[in-house]
Amino acid sequence: MKIHEKYIKRCIELAKNGMGTTYPNPLVGSVIVYENQIIGEGWHRKAGEPHAEVNAVNSVKDKSLLAKSTIYVSLEPCSHFGKTPPCCDLIIANKIPNIVIGTIDPFAKVSGNGIKKLIEAGRNVTVGILEDECNELNKRFFTFHKNKRPYVILKWAESQDGFLSPIYKEEKKPVWITNQYSRQLVHKWRTEEQAILVGTQTVLDDNPKLDSRDWKGNNPVRIVLDRTGKIQNNYFVKDNKLNTIIITEQENLQNASKISFENAIFDSKLAFSVLDILYKKDIQSVIIEGGKQTLQTFIDANLWDEARVFKGTNSFVNGTKAPDFKGNLVSKEAILNDELLIFKKV
Repeated sequence: MKIHEKYIKRCIELAKNGMGTTYPNPLVGSVIVYENQIIGEGWHRKAGEPHAEVNAVNSVKDKSLLAKSTIYVSLEPCSHFGKTPPCCDLIIANKIPNIVIGTIDPFAKVSGNGIKKLIEAGRNVTVGILEDECNELNKRFFTFHKNKRPYVILKWAESQDGFLSPIYKEEKKPVWITNQYSRQLVHKWRTEEQAILVGTQTVLDDNPKLDSRDWKGNNPVRIVLDRTGKIQNNYFVKDNKLNTIIITEQENLQNASKISFENAIFDSKLAFSVLDILYKKDIQSVIIEGGKQTLQTFIDANLWDEARVFKGTNSFVNGTKAPDFKGNLVSKEAILNDELLIFKKV
């Protein structure tokens, strides 16, 4: 079993290379082993391109060894025709006798069917190796298909004494709580998630671009809550440069090439309505960056999965308090003088 774990761990490492580029597909890595030596490996890079198993098989120089090898894959091989042919058929056609799988695919068109197909073809199939780690790898994909909503990440920075921002006595100016390395990490996160969401007041106060300019990768879809149309066209979120969804109670608004409007009632069910809109748009993950009221709305509705909280070194004494929530602290790390705390929902 330990040897299986070694190679599934490598599958997970490979799969992470596709972070942020495989949507709507999951992250998948695969290795092919012959006599305790890796002879091929691959990962899924982008939707519509070959899957991990295909890339792994193609990387094997001596194809005659496949009939005596074991293929490891972090997620159940697909059994249906999508944009690419079924990976199960490829494994069977290449006479690979042993298949070791990290976890079962929750997607209805696969979900156990790939395993069934391989067993019916007479292959030796082992399932459930490092299952928790493989599930964590595809937490976005799994949440989307099981819960019919995106994976929700809350993110904010707070002062040592628990404030998001100070009370402004004079002209309002940005007050940075975190250092430049923490801010760069946030831009990296943006390349890994499909969408980023803020409320009206955050836009009015900060005029954010909500892009990933400090890290190479895809920009997330911008989601903006603007109940009554307070955000004017001179704000960055309306610059028509990035795909943007504005959720509002206003009706009959004219879409632009990259800006679309969606209607929702801003009541106690707002968080549910927003996630339902994103689900219908095939958005599997969203970072909610604020402000306080928006973050608290999702916390109070119990519609969040993970909270990433930076603690800076400054103290404000008064100001806007950080959100009130309860979560399990799963990790803590220092980024120079900043502290990054990661919580999972209880």
